[in-house]
Amino acid sequence: MSRTWALRKQKPPAGRGAADGTAAAAGRRAPAFGAQNPLDLLRRRFHSGELGSVPVALGLIVVWIIFESLNENFLSPRNLSNLTVDIVGTGMIAVGVVFVLLLGEIDLSVGSVSGLAAAAFAVLTVNHGVPEGLALLVAVLGGTAIGAVQGFFFAKVGVPAFVVTLAGLLGWNGLMLYILGANGTINIDDKGLLAMLTGYYFNNVAAAYGLAALGTAGYFLVSYRDVRRRRAAGVPARPLSEILLRTGVLAVISLAAAVVLNQFLGLPLALLLFLVVLVGLDCVLRRTRYGRMIFALGGSVEAARRTGLNVDLVRISVFMVSGTMAAIGGLFLASRVTSASQTSGAGLLLMDAIAAAVIGGTSLFGGRGRTWSALLGVLVIQSIASGVALMGIRTAVQFMITGGVLLIAVVIDSLSRRAQKAHGRV
Repeated sequence: MSRTWALRKQKPPAGRGAADGTAAAAGRRAPAFGAQNPLDLLRRRFHSGELGSVPVALGLIVVWIIFESLNENFLSPRNLSNLTVDIVGTGMIAVGVVFVLLLGEIDLSVGSVSGLAAAAFAVLTVNHGVPEGLALLVAVLGGTAIGAVQGFFFAKVGVPAFVVTLAGLLGWNGLMLYILGANGTINIDDKGLLAMLTGYYFNNVAAAYGLAALGTAGYFLVSYRDVRRRRAAGVPARPLSEILLRTGVLAVISLAAAVVLNQFLGLPLALLLFLVVLVGLDCVLRRTRYGRMIFALGGSVEAARRTGLNVDLVRISVFMVSGTMAAIGGLFLASRVTSASQTSGAGLLLMDAIAAAVIGGTSLFGGRGRTWSALLGVLVIQSIASGVALMGIRTAVQFMITGGVLLIAVVIDSLSRRAQKAHGRV
């Protein structure tokens, strides 16, 4: 019998030594379940590079304070209500970009895909008399098919995602111009189904307040349920004090938003649909096997492959999600202006969608991010655009401000990754 085997077979000594060891282990685990000072939690996360959405939330507050001090109409109910509708189109596209960024890849075609979806809808309904519901479905499924094609070339053929989607940016934009024809602009029925997406409001005040209460209660119940499950499994969980703090902050923000929206036209349908999409896709990412596969693939492709994951299938599906969300976002943008034209999907839309995902906290290195990143990021970008427009400042200033904010977000992401490496979390 070897000495090593004999040492492994020895039982821990009974008595005080064993008791001390048990107590020490319990002491190390206790802080994970007990009440902790929220400031201590924030300080610990800062040093470990896990600030999450705190920097962008603080940045959004700073942007709002600055523009409100320069123009008192910035935080008026009308402007804030318009802001909640303006963010939806770009925000939908940014949600799809988040999925691609989680793999550490990029999709440069989302702007062209969004414009193509709007053009396809307009041509089908106006030129060919197709019912709007069917035209919407065809346009969205067209975005899904485009994502599948681009994902196939990336995953199966091995063409870099940058090159595939750059070709898509040019090709799908050309197809949009082709189907629009010589006229170049098609006006959509301003009282039709598509126009209602951004033009309909729930005037009853109970709608906004009910959504705020439902969202807050749902968040607390889900978070508390997760804590109980983790405690039962014997793994670290968030302290109750942190959950109560988060719930309180969410309740204040939700109630304030409901009050502001009810002072204008009520709860916008577009905002409601956007929040439903965010919640649904967040559940997909955080609470399903498919979501865990995406994060695993973003962390290490080789490690994911060795665990038996179908890497190619996950990659193709992620680009399908990106194409689908780009098409949906394009339809919301067309709904806002009730038309499809040669400029649909062009301009800064691509840059705004990618910037929104990155500014909101999604890592460019893959493996870290949430769908809510799109909401926070697009709020920052659209707030800057709204403030600049209210003040009558040239658009060039908006570009410079947005570029600076994007650079700060990337720097924070890089420093966060470096801190995580120092703590052995990457």
